[in-house]
Amino acid sequence: MSLQPMPQSIYPPMSEPAARSTLYRLIEAGQLAHKALLVPLLDRGLEAGDDAIIFVLHHSLGANEDRLATELGLSRETLDPRIARLIERDIIARQAVGPELAPGLALTERGERVREVLAANWEQLEEALFADLTEKKRKGLGKALKRFVELLRLA
Repeated sequence: MSLQPMPQSIYPPMSEPAARSTLYRLIEAGQLAHKALLVPLLDRGLEAGDDAIIFVLHHSLGANEDRLATELGLSRETLDPRIARLIERDIIARQAVGPELAPGLALTERGERVREVLAANWEQLEEALFADLTEKKRKGLGKALKRFVELLRLA
């Protein structure tokens, strides 16, 4: 154990987090938003993280498993069972794509309908968050949160 003094913060010490602090509210909002985003997934027998696969496949038509794993930052060992489950649930399908008819993955009609529901749910939550903010304040909040995330990733 080091006997070095702890670096002093510019902020006064808190004996416990204040329930009305902005950070506390941000954490609470994030947790509740996460739960709200899970509802349409769980209602369709899907799991957290399946939405990321659905959105990537919507924008990257014909992506193969390696490309999908790279875009999502997942290993193939993690991704392969998810793909199998989504194929079983008729959300995605294996198909030949492009002029070379390379093997790839694509959303099924059902998968596209699920994506539309998930996207609409996301948009509703964002609109609720930003309803009272001007465009300038929205951009400012977005920049502040981006900077905060980048700082925390460095820690």
